[in-house]
Amino acid sequence: MTTIKLHNTKTRRKEVFTPLNPDDVRMYVCGPTVYDRAHLGNARPVIVFDVLYRLLRHVYGADHVTYVRNFTDVDDKINAKAAETGRTIGGITEETIRWYLDDMGALGALEPDHMPRATEFIPQMVTMIEDLIASGHAYAAEGHVLFAVDSYTRYGALSGRTVEDMIAGARVEVAPYKRNPMDFVLWKPSSDDLPGWDSPWGRGRPGWHIECSAMAHELLGASFDIHGGGIDLQFPHHENEIAQSCCANGTDKMANVWMHNEMLLVEGKKMSKSLGNFFTVRDLLDQGVPGEVIRYVFLMTHYRKPMDWTAEKAAQAEATLRKWYALAAQAQDGSVPSQTAVDALADDLNTHGFLSECHQLALAGDAATLRATLQLVGVLETNVPAWAAAPVVDLSAHSYRLAAARETAMQTNDFAQVDRLKSALIAAGVEVRMSKSGVELVPGPEFDPSALEGLE
Repeated sequence: MTTIKLHNTKTRRKEVFTPLNPDDVRMYVCGPTVYDRAHLGNARPVIVFDVLYRLLRHVYGADHVTYVRNFTDVDDKINAKAAETGRTIGGITEETIRWYLDDMGALGALEPDHMPRATEFIPQMVTMIEDLIASGHAYAAEGHVLFAVDSYTRYGALSGRTVEDMIAGARVEVAPYKRNPMDFVLWKPSSDDLPGWDSPWGRGRPGWHIECSAMAHELLGASFDIHGGGIDLQFPHHENEIAQSCCANGTDKMANVWMHNEMLLVEGKKMSKSLGNFFTVRDLLDQGVPGEVIRYVFLMTHYRKPMDWTAEKAAQAEATLRKWYALAAQAQDGSVPSQTAVDALADDLNTHGFLSECHQLALAGDAATLRATLQLVGVLETNVPAWAAAPVVDLSAHSYRLAAARETAMQTNDFAQVDRLKSALIAAGVEVRMSKSGVELVPGPEFDPSALEGLE
């Protein structure tokens, strides 16, 4: 059997993965808060843990792996969106969940075995909170229930911080009902205009962290194999999950292995609306970037390294996939994945090494093994899609012509020719990107090459 090694955030080292029960391998990954479209950064943990899910199924068997990813459908951001738009909370969450599943499906992600919604597990959360109060790990105050951080001596082990450091470096809510500034909310009161459920502490709603602990316990048990998410969740979310789960369930561990993917950049910078480089997965798909291309770009970078999304990488990915589809079309069925590639993937999801082996298979012309290998990570799973079969559009002549016209216009201050060329390109369905570094022309989904015939 293939030996899997995973980097455990909690121990800060790569370890041989040994499931608690090889016949029942269990993984929980924190999912989205459903109030808006998923941006590109939200897609990284989906693809990372989808690849891990596929690897676990390959090694242990599809019937022996359980993958849980939740939906947070009760949250102040959702409440604010409802107040802002006048829509119902249920309408917003249902629509957003559908968007999310459609968009992640377009990236080739398998749906997890369970996709629980927080609102479906309120009774389990209440029971867990009651147990924490009874054992002295939580307390009620002014309609709130808070976890007493100083009651759990191992608090901070995941992030490697002391409580003092956390207080100094974190934005903690200072409230009169808190015994300790680091104590966090398990339950809070709801006004009549907000979602709420009856509880021993009055009508209210759960805090953010308790939902994952309750759902993971209900679906995977008191302890399970892998807990994953983005590095931004390591503290405080995952730190708090561990504390409340171990105290409520009487265990030393919530999960044996903790895994965190690094953040995403766009063209070398943090994605930000103020920088104009913020976009959703749907934005890219609507611009004509195939979901499989987006997935491949993610696979080019190891999950524990920051990933930089660039137009150049997307173009490179599309060119590679076009070649591989053409080669795979010649493949006979019945092949198995390259063990060299599987071993690379089993080494802490070394997707870069995995793709390197795929390039070697392509160079050797081994179409059958290439296709079987790529299918292991959710690539080349279908017949040649339309985008890969379509001829590559060469717009270089138009790009040179527009660049030359702009250069002349800068000297003569007459931009009529630039405007004419640009308007014709846009009318033909071409996105025109002009910057100091040059001119880039990108065919859009409605591109009509015949509209450019005779353009001089």
